[in-house]
Amino acid sequence: MEDIIIAGYNFKAGEVLLFDKPYGWTSFDLVNKVRKLLCTALGVKKLKVGHAGTLDPLATGLLIVCTGKATKTIDNYQAEEKEYIATMKLGATTPSFDLETEIDATYPTEHINKELIDHTLKDFIGELDQVPPAFSAVKVKGKRAYEFARDGKDPGLKPKKLIIKEIEVISFESTELILRIVCSKGTYIRGLARDIGKALGSGAHLTALKRTRIGRFHNTESMDLESLEKKLK
Repeated sequence: MEDIIIAGYNFKAGEVLLFDKPYGWTSFDLVNKVRKLLCTALGVKKLKVGHAGTLDPLATGLLIVCTGKATKTIDNYQAEEKEYIATMKLGATTPSFDLETEIDATYPTEHINKELIDHTLKDFIGELDQVPPAFSAVKVKGKRAYEFARDGKDPGLKPKKLIIKEIEVISFESTELILRIVCSKGTYIRGLARDIGKALGSGAHLTALKRTRIGRFHNTESMDLESLEKKLK
C-alpha cells in the first residue's frame, strides 16, 4: 500500500486521531467505524487502526485512535495519566457500579454533607489498592471477569495499585455528586465510586462518566465520526 495523503493525513505512515466517543458505543465500535471509513477513502482492504485506553460503553469523551505505524505508540498513550468528570448517585449501589445493571441496595444519605465529602475524599488521594469491578474486561483463567459476573459467579479479582493525583468536587446536590478526577493508568472510576460510597456510609454508583484528558491531549481537541467523514470527502 503506497502512502496516500488525504486532507493532510497520511494514515499509513501513521496518524494520532482524537475522538469524542459517543454514549452506548464500545471503544471497538468506534475503531471499527474509523477503519471502515479510512479503508473506503484509501481504496484498500486493510489498515492498522487501534485505540489507547478503553472507555466503557456508558462512558463518553476522549478516545485516542492511532493508524498505520502510529499504532506502535499506543502503549505510550495508555500509560499517560487520565482526567475524568464523574457523576455519582449516593445512597444506592448496583452490581456493575454503574447503570449497566439495576439497583440492588439502598442506603441512608441524610448524614452526608459537603464537609464529610471533603474529609472523606482526602483518603483517596495518593497510591491506592483497588479491586477491579467484577463487571470488567479483566482476564481471569482465560475468561473475562464480566463473563463470571453475568453467571452470578465471583471472578476473584485481586487488588491493583493505582494513583489518584487529584479529586475535586464540582457539585454536590441532594444525592448527586460530581467529581473531577485525575488518575493513573488502570483506574476504574466505577470502582472508585463504589469505594467512595462505602467510605461515606451510603453506597454509590456512577450515572455518567466523561474522559476529558489523556496526557497532553484534551477532549476539546477531539472530533466525531461525521467530522472525519467530511474531511475525507
